[in-house]
Amino acid sequence: MLINIDKILELLETEKDKKSQFVSYMDKNRDPFKTIISCILSLRTKDETTYGATLRLFSLGSTPNDFLKLSEEEIQKAIYPVGFYRNKAKVILGICQDLLANYNGLVPDDIDELLKLKGVGRKTANLVVSKGYDKPAICVDTHVHRISNRLGYVKTKTPDETEMALREKLPVKYWLKINDLLVTHGQNTCKPIGPKCTICIIEPYCNKILF
Repeated sequence: MLINIDKILELLETEKDKKSQFVSYMDKNRDPFKTIISCILSLRTKDETTYGATLRLFSLGSTPNDFLKLSEEEIQKAIYPVGFYRNKAKVILGICQDLLANYNGLVPDDIDELLKLKGVGRKTANLVVSKGYDKPAICVDTHVHRISNRLGYVKTKTPDETEMALREKLPVKYWLKINDLLVTHGQNTCKPIGPKCTICIIEPYCNKILF
């Protein structure tokens, strides 16, 4: 079955009210620095946990200078219980140091430059470019990777491969929205185990490829 990506994304737009609090927060707070730090916190952590940690951390400051006035232990306390919170506290301080030393305290708007920051991978770099700077970029997390393959829109083995495949195939007009739409759909309907196909609004357009 050929994939009608226009229709699929049109239908997924109707699920906007199902966004998690964290995704809604990211939509409203498009400051590049807040975006990069929030994304670091979100790695391997559920949205509800990330949301609380993000609010606690940004109540202590909102710039690299602010964070470098905090101890590693203070950051750990603020972000606990996100996954790998001790390591993430070190990563956050390292990013702040790098931004001040090499970028005048400003978060780069270029993926290659962002990838030079220790702890920043392609998912985070693409999210910063898209949400922080409103520039075309495709943020591929586990939901985007899984659903793109289940639909049969791409056939890839890793999130990085999915990003490159989508860059080749997905119309640029959808680059900024695909992450939000597929994350929301993946959290509520197209789950990793036991996807709710019987209530899925895009089921008629899905190849249901085992993944």
